[in-house]
Amino acid sequence: MNEKRIAELTELQSKLSYSFTDPSLLNTALTHSSFVKGENRAAIHNERLEFLGDAVLELCVSEYLYLNYPHMNEGMMTRTRSRAVYEPALYRAAQRFDLGRYLRLSHGEENTGGRDKPSILSDALEAVIGAMFLDGGLESAKRFILCFVDESIADAIRSVTAKDYKTLLQEYVQHNHAGELEYTVIGISGPDHKRVFTIQVTIGGVVYGFGDGSTKQEAGQNAAKATLELLGQNT
Repeated sequence: MNEKRIAELTELQSKLSYSFTDPSLLNTALTHSSFVKGENRAAIHNERLEFLGDAVLELCVSEYLYLNYPHMNEGMMTRTRSRAVYEPALYRAAQRFDLGRYLRLSHGEENTGGRDKPSILSDALEAVIGAMFLDGGLESAKRFILCFVDESIADAIRSVTAKDYKTLLQEYVQHNHAGELEYTVIGISGPDHKRVFTIQVTIGGVVYGFGDGSTKQEAGQNAAKATLELLGQNT
């Protein structure tokens, strides 16, 4: 590496709050596959580090959820982790560290806005995690991940829990072969401009939860939530 590149990597390490014992690992993590052509054929691109970093990221987020959300069931942990580590969340984190500035790209990729492409930046962030894991071990990678992932996890939890209790219930019923799931409107009350719908849930012909709402959709979601609670599924 030339002096300019060494200076760039030193600057980035300060932003990452991590000093590499082997800075060449970081350099590889920032090398897009498009760069490894022509006169740069000897360079190594970041796809293998990305593969490794993806696994380390999922492990660390899984551990974080397990330790910090003891009442979260396995299905919700899976959905939350998926949301926390998907491309848009990683892209936002990569932007936070200004990662695009330090990428090595082909001229063509650079000219088409590669330094700000979500797919390239999110992959590069995973590669940086893989490089940290190789350079400093799991604890070093975990410290880095936890410095940015907590906000993504909080957003993911809000998204997952606010979402779709009916989908969660459908998944439970299908997984447990519990029988036919039905939602039935059993009551409509209130004036025309302020209706309240009441819906009951039956599974295999057995009545479970009830829910009220100003729309059938809202009442159905509340009925599904009540049913999940009756079934011992923490929501």
